[in-house]
Amino acid sequence: MTTLADLAELVRAPAALSVPGDVVAGAAAAGALSRRTPALAGASVLLYWAGMAANDWADRRLDAVERPERPIPSGRVAPAAAVGLAAGLTAAGVGLAAAVGGRRAAALAVPLAATIWGYDLLAKNTAAGPAVMAACRGLDVLLGASGGRLTRALPAAATVAAHTWTVTALSRREVTGADAALPLRTLAGTALVAASAAVAAPGAAARSTGPIPTDGRSGAGDRPARPGVGLAAALPAVLAAWYAARYGAAQAQVVRDPSAGRVRAAVGAGITGLPALQGALTARGGAGLLGLAVAAAAPLGRRLARKVSPT
Repeated sequence: MTTLADLAELVRAPAALSVPGDVVAGAAAAGALSRRTPALAGASVLLYWAGMAANDWADRRLDAVERPERPIPSGRVAPAAAVGLAAGLTAAGVGLAAAVGGRRAAALAVPLAATIWGYDLLAKNTAAGPAVMAACRGLDVLLGASGGRLTRALPAAATVAAHTWTVTALSRREVTGADAALPLRTLAGTALVAASAAVAAPGAAARSTGPIPTDGRSGAGDRPARPGVGLAAALPAVLAAWYAARYGAAQAQVVRDPSAGRVRAAVGAGITGLPALQGALTARGGAGLLGLAVAAAAPLGRRLARKVSPT
């Protein structure tokens, strides 16, 4: 009989901690943080879980050979139940996004859902796989920005998409292991991703701390700096460095030992470390305290990943 633990393993439940930060980072960048943001994050989680269930349904025959311990090949979850769950979660995710975000959110949730299924059913094992998965995460960031100016969220979406490309490229070698060239490329990509998230966006510090009063006589260079302004400017760099150190160290291990086990560990670090990057992007958008809260999901995700694999 299928249990909740089996379903949690099927959808990689702990890995969902890496999802709400997409929406939050997009909303912060677009100036769209509101009461709708948590509900949009919930819709994003539903779509993520749908993708995980659809992934295992699509891979059930391959997993019977390579990963027989997974829920479907082990017989703990029936294939029909898995694909039914995936379809139900997809409908729920799109419906929730449309209900709280209206047409603009639906216009992003529908292509996001289609891209998720397209990856699982068509693109996963092709050369286009990493790019399609990266598009999923980029659209997820834009879903959060749907209530504001989408163009302002494009840099954050591109940054998360680039990170996702590195994780997906590595994940394709989880069973066979990799040559050293692959982790060298993804490590270089991680350095660029961290650098892009480290610099505060123009005006972000001012948005997070408010305007600095002046007497009308002194120029901007003569204004005394507020402590909060300096902290807001530094926080994206601190969180980006945390992300780079954690994920980068795991990839460096793959360079030294490109075995399947090391690759899986690096993929896990990329998934569970993503909230630190999302936190940096949220802080970059001017929401420093919220960025810290998003980043706090990283250590929690690592702890939960010891119980349920995120890969």
